[in-house]
Amino acid sequence: MQMQDDKCNGVVQHSSVLALQHENLCQAYETIIRHCGDDYRRPGLIKTPERAAQALLFFTKGYEDNLDDVINGAVFYEDHDDMVIVKDIEFHSLCEHHLVPFSGKAHIGYIPNKKILGLSKIARITEMFSRRLQGTNLVQERLTKQIAGALTKAIQPTGVGVIIEACHMCMVMRGVQKINAVTVTSSMMGVFREDQKTREEFLKLIKI
Repeated sequence: MQMQDDKCNGVVQHSSVLALQHENLCQAYETIIRHCGDDYRRPGLIKTPERAAQALLFFTKGYEDNLDDVINGAVFYEDHDDMVIVKDIEFHSLCEHHLVPFSGKAHIGYIPNKKILGLSKIARITEMFSRRLQGTNLVQERLTKQIAGALTKAIQPTGVGVIIEACHMCMVMRGVQKINAVTVTSSMMGVFREDQKTREEFLKLIKI
């Protein structure tokens, strides 16, 4: 009974925090619209602060997640040592420099070391980190390393390879304004870094 009460209290506290975040973000968006030179109270904008606040909370919901909850026990002991790959995992994120979107695909592979991870969890790990403020160029490398590091922590594989291809709106809508520019980053750990043949097999299978 005590555990159930604690869980209920935790849900109530979390809801209260989200409500406060939403209220503060609404006020912030009202200020932003006003400083852009428009009136957030006019018919076309009257609901915009509320909608934008809700959207931003969704875009950054990865801050609420942690690795243990995302994996949720989906680690299985198997005598399997062949490469496992999940490719073309679509993701969306926000650039931490300009708060504009970037999106792309993640290709993730690992070689098990007696433990494998439920396939959907690889996509969920990608989602957890992409739904946070990330960035362009070298900062996209952080997202790549976060995914590789989380997979390593979860199942201690022989090696991990992560490659991310992404299009950044901060390069499309502003700055150099290059529509077709794609940023590619990689993180290789363990045998993926140490053994060229393993790395080449991974790259061949994901067709990079």
